[in-house]
This record gives sequence, C-alpha cells and structure tokens, in this order.
Amino acid sequence: MSDNKLLPLRHQIDAIDAQILDLLNQRARVAEAVGHLKAETNAPVFRPEREAQVLRGVAERNPGPLNSDDVQLIFREIMSACRALERRVVVAFLGPVGTFSEQAVYQQFGHAIQALPCVSIDEVFRATEAGTADFGVVPIENSSEGAINRTLDLLLQTSLAISGELAIPVQHSLMSKSGNMEGITRICAHSQALAQCQAWLNQHYPHVERQAVASNAEAARMASGDFSVAAIASEIAGHQYHLGIVSAHIQDDPHNRTRFAVIGRLQTTPSGKDQTSLVLAVPNKAGAVYDLLAPLAKHSVSMTRFESRPARTGNWEYYFYVDVEGHVMDAKVAAAMADLNDNAAFFKVLGSYPCT
Repeated sequence: MSDNKLLPLRHQIDAIDAQILDLLNQRARVAEAVGHLKAETNAPVFRPEREAQVLRGVAERNPGPLNSDDVQLIFREIMSACRALERRVVVAFLGPVGTFSEQAVYQQFGHAIQALPCVSIDEVFRATEAGTADFGVVPIENSSEGAINRTLDLLLQTSLAISGELAIPVQHSLMSKSGNMEGITRICAHSQALAQCQAWLNQHYPHVERQAVASNAEAARMASGDFSVAAIASEIAGHQYHLGIVSAHIQDDPHNRTRFAVIGRLQTTPSGKDQTSLVLAVPNKAGAVYDLLAPLAKHSVSMTRFESRPARTGNWEYYFYVDVEGHVMDAKVAAAMADLNDNAAFFKVLGSYPCT
C-alpha cells in the first residue's frame, strides 16, 4: 500500500492518541481528587459496585466497532491505574505465579495492584483476615467438578465477606521441559485439574503416574526443573516456567469454567444488579428444608445456587450454601433474609456483591 495513502491515516491516529492521552490524565486528576476525599473519611480505595456500574455503562453505550468485552477490559485497566494513584490494592491468591487464581485477580482488579501469592487457600484467608492483603481471590466452584470444599468450609468460619465474583474459562495444557513426553514418569497437577482431564489422560497416557500437587503452577515449576515430570497447567504458567506444550486444551469438558469469589472486609452497597450468598442449616425435622426456603418464594426472591455440605458433626447434618438474586439492602431480599433467619438453625450472610 502506498505511503501517500497511509500517512494521512497515521496522522489521524497520532492526533486521536494525543486526545486519548490528555483525557486519560484528566480522568486521573479527577480520580486523585476522589482519593483525597476518600482519605478524609477513611473510605475504601476499591469499590466493586462502582466499578461494576462503570463497566456495565461502557458496554451499554459502546457503538462499536470495538467488541464490548474488549472495551470493558480497557476500562478496567484505566480504573486500576487511576485507583493506584490513591494506593495499590494488595490482593492475595492461591500461588505460585501462573495459576488460574492469579489470572482471576487481574481480571477482577486490573494489573495496577500488588498481587500476593499464597501457598494454600487457607493462607489466602489468613492473609486477608490479618490485613496483609486488602482482598483475597479464592476458587469456589468448577463447572465440571463442582464446589471447592475447602473454600466453602473457610467461608463458614471467616469474618470476611464476599464482595465480588467472576468466572474464567479453564483450559489445560500438558507441558514438559523438553516439549515432549520422552523420559516422563510423572504427570503433576492440582487434583481438580487431574480430574478434569481424566478421560484424556486415560486415553493417551494411561500408564504414567499421576501426582496431585498444591496447584497447577506448582506442577509447572516442578516440571521446569525435572525432565521426568510433565505438568498440566495453563499456557500462562507454561510461559512463566519456560515449558514446551505437548498437547493443548486437554480438559474433558471444552466449556470448563471456574468461579472465583473475592473476599475481604468490605461490605458493598447495591450496584443495580447483585447477588447474595448465604449459609443455612435446618433443624432436624421432617420438611425442614422446604420450610426453610419457603420465604424466598413468599418474597419473590430467585435462588440461583443450592449446594449442600456435611456439617461433620457425625449426625448426618448439612450446611446449605445458597445464592439468591438481589442485594441484602433490597427490600424484598431483606424481608426474605429476616424470615430465613427466624426459621434456620444456623444463618449467615456471606456477602452481597455485583453479578458478573
């Protein structure tokens, strides 16, 4: 193509880029002013409900040709950079670097943060409870394997609240230091990843030992220093630890997704499209579960998730993890919560937060 035709278009792009840069810095100066006001009242730096409203707004107003998901990604990073002018938020996650949990952190908060890798889900909770981290990001449910039981148990015990959620696609790759399976005696991954790739592994490498480790990224780290180890992990982890891909997208379910919860001390206000999570237990009598959930129908509150978990009392008792549409400050949700609290043997609101 002739430079005579390209040059005017490049000049237009340069001029538009200059306008974008000026507008970004105008926005940053306003964000700094907001930060000064927040500091006076000790208000939190990160308000997930406000950021959710901004992201929904830009998607609704987007005329194209840019895809709305891409526009939201750009605006999330703009908000992250502006937020960092006040203070970099510290976010704990299940490490090491390269896990899907780390990917979830950046998808929720943008990259202008301080990410804090932890050795276990327990440590993510401890770091957030102790104030070492402002927030934690923990896996709560997988579309193939169901609930992450350790997260559910810790949510029952913690004083922290859920302030956000997100779901990311989980795509597993088999990787090794050499990029092939020559000399491989072990395939390492998190137990959930091994389960999610079980059929593929049974078909292709049925006789290779499988070892569950703390995380897929830990498996990638192990493989980076041992030619006898192959890892199941994300391609991001593979790049981080300089592994070669033996086979990509080996998960049995091509639509495999993991849902993550954002935990912290923040209690969110309504964003206009919210969800509330709670834990319930019922008295040991006939029809107790039906009676317990009747207030949701009575007050026209929709239930979107219902998960049972043994109470581990030895008496065949269960905790029920329930998600409902709406915020606890919404009138009908508040009325339903009051009735649930009256009827339940145990009642705890885990948090209200923006829907993704």
